[in-house]
Amino acid sequence: MSESGATVDCPLAAVFAGSLAGSSPGSHPPVCDFAEARVWAVLGGGWECLYGCYCQRGISVEWHDFECAKPRDWARSFHPGSVEVCLNVSGHARLTRDEVSAVFAPMSFGFYFVDSGRLAAWRLPGERHQFLTVEFSPGFLARHLQGHELAVHRVLRSALRPEEGGAALSSIRPLPASLRKWIETVRHPDVAGAAQGLWYESKALELMTWLFFLRPDQDTPAPTRRQSVASGRVTRLVEILGENLSEPPSLKELGRRIGCSPYHLSRTFSREMGMTLPQYLRQIRMERAAELLKSGKFNVTEAALEVGYSSLSHFSHAFCEVMGCCPGLYPLGLVSARSGALPPPAACPTAIRRQ
Repeated sequence: MSESGATVDCPLAAVFAGSLAGSSPGSHPPVCDFAEARVWAVLGGGWECLYGCYCQRGISVEWHDFECAKPRDWARSFHPGSVEVCLNVSGHARLTRDEVSAVFAPMSFGFYFVDSGRLAAWRLPGERHQFLTVEFSPGFLARHLQGHELAVHRVLRSALRPEEGGAALSSIRPLPASLRKWIETVRHPDVAGAAQGLWYESKALELMTWLFFLRPDQDTPAPTRRQSVASGRVTRLVEILGENLSEPPSLKELGRRIGCSPYHLSRTFSREMGMTLPQYLRQIRMERAAELLKSGKFNVTEAALEVGYSSLSHFSHAFCEVMGCCPGLYPLGLVSARSGALPPPAACPTAIRRQ
């Protein structure tokens, strides 16, 4: 695929290029980005290009946020020959290639090679889907990874040498704290103007170094049985907590349902996720409360009760620490734009007087 910028080289642009004929320069985003927006519009919307033009820059960083009443054919937005990273915050998705399948659960991540339409991908109905994708073109990958085939994940080897076949799907792993912070960083960039393009490309390269290269102590790109078991347990734990935010099971009950000792489960979760179980539970409770408040259908008291808080002062303090804004102000959009630069807890009142 060419990265020269010619719109005919973009499969998504080719579908809609005719609708843009005669557009004045600067009146639209780059044609292929605009076409992809149209594809997502046909699928029901929920797409936002944060940076890039796949055909012109070789990378694109996109945020997705939608609900779907019927299964959504997510693969329609893929570019043949690309490798895409998906950082999945909420919702379930299934990817299938030949006899191999992978399931994205909430708070998970993975990547995949899109080879000639053989990769099927569906977003499941009846859920809120929030995920960030970074798509890399063959030219971009070759430019940065050529000559390092033995040092990269088997999915990247397939992309660099497609004629040899190979794996198209990575394993799906729990989304660690470092990648959750990375999502917020790229959604709220700390730079503007001409520097932003360079900044986004540096963040994409940073993601490549984290995910695509094998660790020196890793003899094989395939996860060990121990790693797979740990990942499966954490994924199941994440699902259980997501379904029981207002009344989460005790650690003992979680261990019984997942099939291991509570102590071992707690240690496994902390190692895989980069935070303790109570910290994670507070995080997802506040994220859910933020969604409820932003919808305009819940006041602060109702949102607090919905996620299991009976004390408004405790809820307000926790919300301020996690979301960077008091819950009464959150629907107004008064949230710190810098990831990790949240106001101190003392800046928030310890009780809610409104609503």
